[in-house]
Amino acid sequence: MKKVIIIDDERDARRLIREYLLPHSDFEIIGEAADGFEAVKQINFLEPDLVFLDIQMPGLSGFQVVQQLVHIPVIIFTTAFDNYALKAFDSNATDYLLKPYTAERFNQSLAKAIWKVPHVSQQQHIEQFDEYPHRILVENGNKLVNLDVNDILYLEAERDYTWIHTSIKSYLSNYGIGSLARKMDPRHFLRIHRSCIVNLKSVQEVHKDGYNLQVMMTNGKSLSVSRSYLEEIRKLFY
Repeated sequence: MKKVIIIDDERDARRLIREYLLPHSDFEIIGEAADGFEAVKQINFLEPDLVFLDIQMPGLSGFQVVQQLVHIPVIIFTTAFDNYALKAFDSNATDYLLKPYTAERFNQSLAKAIWKVPHVSQQQHIEQFDEYPHRILVENGNKLVNLDVNDILYLEAERDYTWIHTSIKSYLSNYGIGSLARKMDPRHFLRIHRSCIVNLKSVQEVHKDGYNLQVMMTNGKSLSVSRSYLEEIRKLFY
């Protein structure tokens, strides 16, 4: 059974996709969303195989949603505007459905997805998205904050969650540090411990004490480098 999420701010558009999927018993609809922020939450949490994703939506556009994803499914863009086609395929979309579309056109698109879903590899898709996102969504109570990754000082794991520390505030994310690490550009973010990743731009000093290293951040926080990551730090600073 292939899991599907439908993302569209128009109720009738979501209903049409549900109707077109009815004859296809090997697809199960596990979620729906009407705006970009909710789309990101559902896709990353529910981890669908296939997403029907509208482009023009409140909050975040379909393209911005793709940039925020940790879990990368097969994506079929849907839109009433034909000027997004090139950008959609640049985003590695499987297909581009121009509204209004017929059941026949929908089935053609679904056939492409059926071929791709069994071969989906999260790492392969991440590599296809060459640019790491410049902003990520982080939880803040019942809201999502659109955070510039350059404002992140360091990430700190706490069990299955991750603290995202900035110079102004710290946010507790529902995602594990491994999931967040995949969204960070490795040229700028370095793992110094199994439970800690630092933004190199926010490293003020590195203190050497025998075989031990301490990384001093710009906010005054001192972070220990574990033995497993000592060599990587030495390559950078020595």
